[in-house]
Amino acid sequence: MSAASSSSAPPSGPDPARRPHPRVLGYLLFAETWERFSYYGMRALLVFYLTKGFHFSDSAAYAIYGSYTALVYATPVLGGMLADRLLGYRKAVLIGGVLMALGHFAMVVQNRQVFYGALALLICGNGFFKPNISSLVGRLYEADDPRRDSAFTIFYMGINLGAFLAPIACGYLGERLGWHWGFGLAGVGMLLGLLVFVRAQPLLIGLSEPPARPGRRANLAGLSLEAWVYVGTALAVLVTWQLVQRAALVGSMLIVFGVVVFVGLCVYLLRLPQKVERDRLGVALLLTLFSVVFWSFFEQAGTSMSLFTDRNVDRSLLGGLIPAAWFQSVNGLFILLLAPVFSWFWLYLSRRRLEPSTPLKFAFGIVLLGLGFAALYVGAETSRATGVVPMFWLILCYLLHSTGELCLSPIGLSMITKLAPRGVTGMLMGAWFLAISFAQYVAALIAQLTGVTTHGALTASPPKPTETVMVYGAVFGSIGWIALGVGALLVLLSPLIARRMHGVH
Repeated sequence: MSAASSSSAPPSGPDPARRPHPRVLGYLLFAETWERFSYYGMRALLVFYLTKGFHFSDSAAYAIYGSYTALVYATPVLGGMLADRLLGYRKAVLIGGVLMALGHFAMVVQNRQVFYGALALLICGNGFFKPNISSLVGRLYEADDPRRDSAFTIFYMGINLGAFLAPIACGYLGERLGWHWGFGLAGVGMLLGLLVFVRAQPLLIGLSEPPARPGRRANLAGLSLEAWVYVGTALAVLVTWQLVQRAALVGSMLIVFGVVVFVGLCVYLLRLPQKVERDRLGVALLLTLFSVVFWSFFEQAGTSMSLFTDRNVDRSLLGGLIPAAWFQSVNGLFILLLAPVFSWFWLYLSRRRLEPSTPLKFAFGIVLLGLGFAALYVGAETSRATGVVPMFWLILCYLLHSTGELCLSPIGLSMITKLAPRGVTGMLMGAWFLAISFAQYVAALIAQLTGVTTHGALTASPPKPTETVMVYGAVFGSIGWIALGVGALLVLLSPLIARRMHGVH
């Protein structure tokens, strides 16, 4: 990053696209990289730890895994709201980092209830950390600053650096040396991210405080409102400790919570006095709904695509066999390689007034996702005789998915900070992550369509590749067609949607 000043207002100049990024972006990038390292490192070990360390059945392990990932993406709604209204982004990120570090180190203790408590700490900590560090990145730039999408793409590259390295490093230590080594390394990663963020505090002055609200009560029942946040957080950890053990209840609550948040934001939209703000918030909500389609299909990578890789992909290379789990790092690797290219490309098009609008970028992302699943279908269809699909088709799928992700995910984070009315950025960022949480739930339902059964029961022995290749292939083909259709629809609607952004590109 450049050593340019990081004041709250970007420096003036004739060509904003050519100005360097603020220095504080580097600190935020580093902190987020290590936070994602800790998250993906723990996640890479979670199912293995449940089945091998605690000897859970596969179905029980998947239920806990699903509860954890759904809640991880749901809590940012509350964390974003608290940051907007009471804490400010800086303090919320600090609280989240401390909770997550405690959670990772608690995972070292191999006790079932301590384990559930550790998951609760990680879930609540993520709720404070995840939406608010993204909101801080958005606060570095004016809404019409062409560097904004570039900054979020760079920030997204940091996320994927952690996602790429963590499964390899933490997975190796956990499998070879012991679970506590892998979880301990994830905790060290979180601690590093937290320390870097603490060092960046002087550069965040004027960017991270909550808006002043004259007349607001300063305390309640003898305690400051901020102190009540800490009390509520402790209670939330206890509640989450119980919820993470009850997958069915989490699914029901997630649906209700999502509907309430969406309706609440719609009511807020209708009450906004200015038409421009109403239109922009409406666009943000609409594109967030489109993102659910993307993530519901994209998140097959951790479920049906993983089993497809294990059962039906030729993983032999140079006389050896690549572990199926290692393919989880392919997406992160492609993001690392392609994120700088996309960051440069958006700025290149912006300087020539050719940059696609945000809705059109979303449409490109969904179309590329559909093409990725189409590649898997072609690979499966042409391998019916043997049931063994060449690795090329899987790598091509990951490449297309990664390019689609770069068109949608970092652009979505940038979109929220550009279109959200001032004072609700954190809450709307939380709603973005809640949409991903709901998509995780839908993704699990879709993955069940690829279940290999014999007379209604799961097969006791590994099925033959010829029996499973088109079970997966047919579902992947259907996903591909649906994604292509949704993407084409959004291409047609994008000019109308873009007009309602009122000049925000």
